[in-house]
Amino acid sequence: MEKVMEKVLVNSADVYKGYLILVNKDYPLKKESVSRERLSGIGEGICLENRTASMLMQLLNELKAKKKITAVSGYRSFKEQEKIYTNSLDENGREFTEKYVALPGASEHQTGLAIDLGETKKEINFLCPEFPYKGICQEFREKAASYGFIQRYEKEKEGITGIGHEPWHFRYVGYPHSKIMREGNLTLEEYTEEIENHPYGENPLVFGEGKQKVEISYLEMGEGEERALSFLADAIYQVSGNNKKGVIITKWQGR
Repeated sequence: MEKVMEKVLVNSADVYKGYLILVNKDYPLKKESVSRERLSGIGEGICLENRTASMLMQLLNELKAKKKITAVSGYRSFKEQEKIYTNSLDENGREFTEKYVALPGASEHQTGLAIDLGETKKEINFLCPEFPYKGICQEFREKAASYGFIQRYEKEKEGITGIGHEPWHFRYVGYPHSKIMREGNLTLEEYTEEIENHPYGENPLVFGEGKQKVEISYLEMGEGEERALSFLADAIYQVSGNNKKGVIITKWQGR
C-alpha cells in the first residue's frame, strides 16, 4: 500500500511563534501580544495560552493542588509588563528589578506560556511568591516535565538566562522537550542551541520513552523564505520557531 504524504509549508514568520520560542533580552518578542482567542482563564484575572492552561490544570488536578497552589501571574500585555517594570524600579530599585523583572518585550509572560505560582497563603508576594522545594510545591516541580513544563530560572544558570533564581516561574515548552531539558539540566537557551546541532533531514535528536520515539531537528530559515516539509498523512508532528533564526521540528513515531 502506497504511503500517503502530506506537505506542510513553513515560512520565516514561523520562526517567531510556537511553544519553543526563546524570549529574553537578546531575543525579544516580534509580536506584541497573544490574540484573545488563544487565551484561557485559569483564575481571577489570570490567563494563559490555551494548551498551556489546559496542561497546567491537568497537573494541578492530578496533584489535587488547586487550593494549595495559587496562580499569581500569567499572560501580560506589553503595557502591563512595562508598568510592572517601571513600578519595580520605583519601589525596589534597579538591581532587584534587573534580576527579577524582564524588560518589556523580553518577558515570557507576554507569550502566555509562562506562569508564576505561589504556595497558597493569606498574603502572596506578586513579584517573588513563595514556592518552596518541599511539600506540594516540590511535588508540582517533580511532575512538571511530564506535563510539558520546566522551571525556567535555576540558581546555577543565572549567568545564562540573565534572570535571578525564580523557584516560582514555570514555562510551557511541551513534551518531550521538557523531559529532555530536565534530564540534561538544560535551560531553554542551552536547549535551543543544542537543537541547532541536529539539522532537519540529516541528524535528528532522538528521544525514546517506552514504545514512543521522537525525532527533533532544526531548520534554519532565511528572511522571506518558504520551505515545504513532507510528513506521513497520519503522522504526529509539531513545528515551533526558536525566535532566533529557525524552526524546531518534532516528529513522533509510535503512540
